[in-house]
Amino acid sequence: MNLYILRHASAGTRRANPVVDVKRPLDKEGKQQCLLVGSYLNALNVQFDRIVSSPLKRALQTASLVGNETDYNGKIEISEALSPEATVPKFQELVRSLQKYENALVVGHNPNLAVFFGSLIAPAGRTSARGPQAPDSGARGVSIRLRKGAIARIDCARLPGTLHWLVDPRILRGVYSRATKRSRPKTSRK
Repeated sequence: MNLYILRHASAGTRRANPVVDVKRPLDKEGKQQCLLVGSYLNALNVQFDRIVSSPLKRALQTASLVGNETDYNGKIEISEALSPEATVPKFQELVRSLQKYENALVVGHNPNLAVFFGSLIAPAGRTSARGPQAPDSGARGVSIRLRKGAIARIDCARLPGTLHWLVDPRILRGVYSRATKRSRPKTSRK
């Protein structure tokens, strides 16, 4: 199974009140990031069999916009295993439930999404670059930076998974802007 991990796109400034923060929507930049990610996935001919999102509004909007761009026809599943309070065991249970799909997309939040990501590619008890890890440490030896709108592909056919790529939205924006510029200046034939 190919698991695509996507951090929700830009949603402005975090609100102090957690009740209000849960309802925080994507901003203009976040919507553009979703379109770039969707275009990138289309260029790779990625079709999702399942999309799972955190219940928070910004993650659901991200999942919906990327799903629309990639022509996903199914219903977006909502899972507490991707919420900001979720734990690694709950996330790993979610991943096991997705094993029957070829391509699955999960949309969540930092900082736990980076920890979940690390738990797939360097499970607890493994040796990391920082030395052996304690069995209960999760993937503390793996440091992954997921900016808003970043997406990664992990092959989870066997665990630990294999990271195939990780793309930051700033890279996509740079590639897209270069692709839309002409290599030769326009010339008039009058």
